[in-house]
Amino acid sequence: MRASPAARWATLALALTICVPSLTALADKTPRSLAECTSFDQTDKGDDGVAFTIHNNCTVPVDCSLSWRVVCAPESKKRRSSHAGSAKLNLGSVASGDAAASASSCGDEGWSIDSIEWSCQPNKD
Repeated sequence: MRASPAARWATLALALTICVPSLTALADKTPRSLAECTSFDQTDKGDDGVAFTIHNNCTVPVDCSLSWRVVCAPESKKRRSSHAGSAKLNLGSVASGDAAASASSCGDEGWSIDSIEWSCQPNKD
């Protein structure tokens, strides 16, 4: 005896109600990448600096590196100079860390900050 089409649909509906919630639960437990739970902000700090902040919303501690370049007199061909800066930040889970770039070495010259790069890796400890 063959099952009626209604019985087949009922069996399929029952199977879906059992399987779909468990698949959703599995999807929620997949680990997030660091790109999804770390972020970067920058804000002006007075007339001659910029504050950089890395936020770690991951459940694991991370080690972050940050680098930048301060360019003094960026519009001048003769007085233009550049100064590299960097910082290492060890952030616990759900924490933030700050670093500052200062243009005080430029004196009264104009300045800009460029080549800003940051990255984070899981802490190996």
